[in-house]
Amino acid sequence: MKLEHVALNVEDPAGMAEWYTQHLGMRVVFASDAPPHIRFLADEAGSMIELYHNAEAELPDYAGINRFNLHLAFAVDDIAASRDALVAAGATTEGEIVDLGVGEVLFLRDPWSVPIQLVKRAKPLV
Repeated sequence: MKLEHVALNVEDPAGMAEWYTQHLGMRVVFASDAPPHIRFLADEAGSMIELYHNAEAELPDYAGINRFNLHLAFAVDDIAASRDALVAAGATTEGEIVDLGVGEVLFLRDPWSVPIQLVKRAKPLV
């Protein structure tokens, strides 16, 4: 078995998909403008996120979700430069860059308050 995707019910799947493609290096691999407005996004390795808006389900309070309970993690080469670019694009930081001894991490929130983690590992996990 292989994980295919992680799905998030969000208010603006099209807007989020556009932001994620412009600023996080994702690409749209499937889109539908009919409800629930699905967008499947993939990174260069094929990992996918599904964004959709299902009106039958209550939207999660992403702003109220603790970043340690839910976050999307993105590997980067330069955390500070990536942070600065994402903040300029509308993200907000949550804390400072933390050196874990085996790499660095930083939390942000995208413009829709979904928690994002930037990771620079000394040695990739896979």
